[in-house]
Amino acid sequence: MIHLEPVTQDNIEELLGLQIRKDQQSFVSSVAESLAQAYVYYDHAYPFGVYEDDTVVGFIMMGYYEMKQYYTLWKLLIDHRYQNKGYGRQALALGLAYIKENFDPPDIYTGVAPGNAVAKKLYSSVGFEDTGLIEFGMEEMRLKYEA
Repeated sequence: MIHLEPVTQDNIEELLGLQIRKDQQSFVSSVAESLAQAYVYYDHAYPFGVYEDDTVVGFIMMGYYEMKQYYTLWKLLIDHRYQNKGYGRQALALGLAYIKENFDPPDIYTGVAPGNAVAKKLYSSVGFEDTGLIEFGMEEMRLKYEA
């Protein structure tokens, strides 16, 4: 069963061991880089390990972008050994549910690196749409909730 676990001193080492394929490195930050950002933005970052039962399979981080006053899916990474098994889709659903349940925003945003067709397809499949904005080298997408 897929579930999210907060990052703690008990699981940080196994999370830092997560690896993506070499061809994905230009699309996704490492867990170490993501946790450094979470540390700096500790008031607005929500990092979690993605687990199947007791096995860590990925990392997800949501956040609040204070400058624009909206919630984001900030990071999503599935270890290369566990890709193409549906974990990314399940982790995405759990992350979006976390934001919705805890903050109930009207929309959630994310950014996709140009050329990352896999992520764009995944996000589009759950309702994210392009906003047309490219900022900091990322294509912005928005998931709008029904009013």
